[in-house]
Amino acid sequence: MTSPEYALPRATGFPVRRAAGLAILGGLVLFAFLPLLFGGPDPLKQSLRLSLQGPSTADWFGYDHLGRSMQARLSAALRLSLGLALLSVVTAMVPGVLLGVAAAWRGGIIDRFIGGISEAFLALPGLLLVLMLTAIVPDNPLMLYLGISLVLWVEYFRLTRALSKPLLLSPSVEASRLLGFGPWTILRRHLWPELAPMLVTVGSYGAASAIMAIAALGFVSVGVRPPTPELGAMMIELLPYYEEAPHALLQPILVIFLMVLALQLIGAKEKP
Repeated sequence: MTSPEYALPRATGFPVRRAAGLAILGGLVLFAFLPLLFGGPDPLKQSLRLSLQGPSTADWFGYDHLGRSMQARLSAALRLSLGLALLSVVTAMVPGVLLGVAAAWRGGIIDRFIGGISEAFLALPGLLLVLMLTAIVPDNPLMLYLGISLVLWVEYFRLTRALSKPLLLSPSVEASRLLGFGPWTILRRHLWPELAPMLVTVGSYGAASAIMAIAALGFVSVGVRPPTPELGAMMIELLPYYEEAPHALLQPILVIFLMVLALQLIGAKEKP
């Protein structure tokens, strides 16, 4: 039997998976936003003499079928996907959490009313809702953002309501009410510490889902349309040239994979 002094210590500190995810995401953010600070090639500038040329010292990522810089287009597409995903998650999280706490706090008709609205959104497939909005106002990133936000808020609402109900009945919350503390104090001191880990996990997975939805819509030419750089649209543009320039097609696929992997690692819980 191993003596206590030679026993392996339990893993403590910042989870390794989350640290790896943050490192990957940080590298992608730098790749996306550094061209805005230090300048770079125009993602829309065409030069047919450079069509489908491979990586070189002039451009480390090569050129697409129209001679546009793949590095510049990938950076711009990353900014679009990350920006829309972050905006969608934040916009869905705030009302979802507040409505979930309100439903758990008040109960009764308010709980049933908000719950009925959330079930109505669940009855409509999320991708279909996004398709409807993009069909009403095509080629508008704001419609993608609005549609994804309307899909994501339901999950935050349901999870927040489920976690808040037993917390609001706990002795510590009852003691705070008897002492005269208001709703915001109870939310900050008793509910938020329990809700925050769940929101990090759900927010990371929600952002990954948003990125996949944006790319899928671009792949079927429904979301952001050319010449605006978007990862899904870039894939469908480069698909006919996969034999001549496989490196060009693989680059947006790899970027999507790295983004989703980073967000999954950030949201993953470390095993005890």
